[in-house]
Amino acid sequence: MADDTGAFRAVPETQDAAPVHRRGPLRPAQLHSVRSRISGAGLARLFQAGDVAALMAASSVATLLTRLPEVMWLGAPMLALFLLVATGAYSMNARERARRRFGRLLLAAAAAGGGAGALYAAFDPAFPMIACTIWVAAAATALCVSHIAWRAVVRTLRRKGHITPNLIIVGGTSAAQRLIRRALRTRDVNILGIFDDRRDRVGPEVAGVPVLGKTADLIDHRILPFVDRIVITVPPKASGRIAELLERLAPIPNPISLLLDDADDETEAQAVGRVADFDLAHISGTPEKSGYLAAKRVLDLTLSVMGLIALAPLMLAVAVAIKLDSPGPVFFRQRRHGYMNEEFLVWKFRSMRVEATDHKAARQVTADDDRVTRVGRFIRKTSLDELPQIFNIITGEMSIVGPRPHAIGMLSGGAEASKLVETYAHRHRIKPGLTGWAAVNGSRGPVDTPEDVRRRVALDLEYVERRSFWLDVAIILRTAPCLLGDSGAVR
Repeated sequence: MADDTGAFRAVPETQDAAPVHRRGPLRPAQLHSVRSRISGAGLARLFQAGDVAALMAASSVATLLTRLPEVMWLGAPMLALFLLVATGAYSMNARERARRRFGRLLLAAAAAGGGAGALYAAFDPAFPMIACTIWVAAAATALCVSHIAWRAVVRTLRRKGHITPNLIIVGGTSAAQRLIRRALRTRDVNILGIFDDRRDRVGPEVAGVPVLGKTADLIDHRILPFVDRIVITVPPKASGRIAELLERLAPIPNPISLLLDDADDETEAQAVGRVADFDLAHISGTPEKSGYLAAKRVLDLTLSVMGLIALAPLMLAVAVAIKLDSPGPVFFRQRRHGYMNEEFLVWKFRSMRVEATDHKAARQVTADDDRVTRVGRFIRKTSLDELPQIFNIITGEMSIVGPRPHAIGMLSGGAEASKLVETYAHRHRIKPGLTGWAAVNGSRGPVDTPEDVRRRVALDLEYVERRSFWLDVAIILRTAPCLLGDSGAVR
């Protein structure tokens, strides 16, 4: 569980769960939440930039030794980078042999240098082929040095748990045992625990990994924010059991994979390999997704820092008004669910009397609510109370655009909102936002009835499916007009 500083601390286990001290052999000393882990896509792009610098340095060296045409200076490095990306040189596969990896580098350098040289020689018979040879030698050396360095970086990050996938297994089957034994041998995944409804038969552990509870215990388990993927290991013939497990795990936002129990060794090794590498899959996946995530973070940081500077006088005035209006602190902090159900403290300007503060949102705000102060009515109506969440955006706990974070245990119509919609937690598959698709489409403020909750969740999930950089920009541009034209909303 995260404490007030956001650090992970041990939490009491449920009655059916394993004791806290039984961590198992594959649980890292310190758990990192999915949100705080290093992005495989960003890391790969950093390494690609390093290779570009290495190739340009090779061109500089070759220029000092011989006359190097422009096509070799620029064309050959770009062609080499293209070949490296196309052949999966940035997959960060921990199981790839060094001979194959460095052979790929040598072939990419030779193909790029030879291709660019042949193209130039076709137009200029006097082209000095020695220049091509020198560039290939320099480029191959530079790439090998670069990849030796970043392989050491990846190895260090894996050892510290920053990029090694954290898995939870559902089903203590023979496939689970083989996965655990393989993980113990290769250390390419961390297996945090096992959940199985047959605990009486499975026992307290499987190959040393503790059984943390039954499948039902996984739904609200506090370990979920640290889990990259849930792996279901069941016999393939048990189709009914598979369907039942998928249905029961539907409320969980974490990705789910199936590992069939009777696969042959080669098929299973490939499947486990895909699971082990999935956290870095953005490297070889669709560039739109990884590019979108990077662009979204740049947009968040740029606008939040600019907004903090521009709005600092206004925020100071609000803080002074709150202190003069009623006794108590300026800020109100409330624990809410964020990315992958991670708990974090959201910051707001205090708008209620201290003695009436409702940290669990057990009672939704109504018109003329006697708990709200005079200044509180104004800042809630104008959404100025949300401005301190700029700090949450800067620290990466929130984004400018995303589903609004709800208080943990928030009640709506006497029922817990998260229990009213089965897919409620799917809105946590992305970071929560300061504004969002629901807010600009009329679902803003309290959700007083189950119907309000379902509409809010439906709009949030629509955004999760449709999200893009330009949709984010459109939502940001629509936010101010929506706030100004929403004088009837109760907040």
